[in-house]
Amino acid sequence: MKLSATDLTPVKHKHPKGLPVLFFTEMWERFSFYCMLSILSLYMNESLGFSTVVVGQIYGAYIGLVYFSPLFGGLLADRVLGFGRAILIGAVFMGMGHFLLAFPPLPTFFAGLFCLIIGNGLFKPNISTLLGNLYREMPEKRDEAYNIFYMGINVGAFFSPLVAAYLRNNYGWHYAFGAAGIGMIVSGIIFILFRKHIEAGEVENRSTHESREIQLTKEQEKKRIKALLMVFAIVVVFWMAFHQNGYTLTFWARDATDASSAPTWALDTTGQRLAGELTQAINPFFVLAFTPLLVWIWTRLRKRKMEPSTAAKIGIGMLLTAAAYLIMTGAGLAGGDMGRVSIGWLVSTYAVITMGELCLSPMGLSLVNKLAPARMRGLLMGGWFAATATGNYLSGLVGGLWEKVPHSQFFLILSIASLAAAGVLFFLIKHIRGTIHDAEQMALAHGKG
Repeated sequence: MKLSATDLTPVKHKHPKGLPVLFFTEMWERFSFYCMLSILSLYMNESLGFSTVVVGQIYGAYIGLVYFSPLFGGLLADRVLGFGRAILIGAVFMGMGHFLLAFPPLPTFFAGLFCLIIGNGLFKPNISTLLGNLYREMPEKRDEAYNIFYMGINVGAFFSPLVAAYLRNNYGWHYAFGAAGIGMIVSGIIFILFRKHIEAGEVENRSTHESREIQLTKEQEKKRIKALLMVFAIVVVFWMAFHQNGYTLTFWARDATDASSAPTWALDTTGQRLAGELTQAINPFFVLAFTPLLVWIWTRLRKRKMEPSTAAKIGIGMLLTAAAYLIMTGAGLAGGDMGRVSIGWLVSTYAVITMGELCLSPMGLSLVNKLAPARMRGLLMGGWFAATATGNYLSGLVGGLWEKVPHSQFFLILSIASLAAAGVLFFLIKHIRGTIHDAEQMALAHGKG
């Protein structure tokens, strides 16, 4: 299909029609992903009989590989498949993976995880890159677009634990895994039916638009890649801390939260403990609640020329993460590390870490799209997810301390690590800020040209 210049140019000052297509495609994909992830640790512990240490090893390896595979998925999209085809193939693999988990045998369980790793590697980095490509002509709206896109992720993430908890408590584990597969089918159908609206973003490194991309010198490319690698190293610590939500924080919700006043529907099959997966809906709820507020704050600051740089926002996110785990340290001390405490501690922690997430995660996606040279955009978006993967693997590794040290000490370790990462980032920020500023000015000048 031949694309004209008009087809490639989004309408000025308006978000492209492709944004809602990608919003809903990602929403249903994340519904399927978090429907499975919300019960994964509990399933391995309660149904498969794995110890919490073994659960941590499998959980860490799985989410590590899930977020490392985009490095190769982005490279394949850049060099061979193209973004749209990579997304569709990834959707097929992910659907297969969820349905394999819906069958009891252990080999099928691991085959399902393998398919999910492959599918996510093809799907995740390329839909994020495709979104950024739609904003070539309006780079000033790219951060806002990624915040909106991030809301789609969290709409799916909010409902998925509720559905998973209901199905596993009333029908069994495997119905919950089956629901995740259905969510992936819906995601793929939306992408196919409305694909025409995102064609401008699919065209990358082709003769039809090479002249539309900013041409960089080798030195400029090196500076941009160096800045990205610095940020990647910092966010490893964030994901190590954040992804305790599917592991130790879920066990905390089940074992250390006072469920005496909880309604029956919020209890697990024992009738005595909180259904741990339900608490995983708290984070996406706060994302949906806080995103409009944060977008409004950044917009107001931008108008006054006071908006923090993208790198500074990431640093603020790390500070908030450290504060969140200080709250959990207090929760551990309040319960004597083994007693049950009010769920308010956990809710407060999720509120603070969600603000940190909103300062860091969508800004990181936007940063990669701002700085990555066009010929390496898919690869470097995969690099962002590889950094996420490293943090995810470490989340399982560090989580192995859960039964070896008092809970208050465990959470304090995470707080100190996050604070140290924030300190390193603010030390390096003067080197990163200049590169980002130059990239933004070049993009604005290019968009007007």
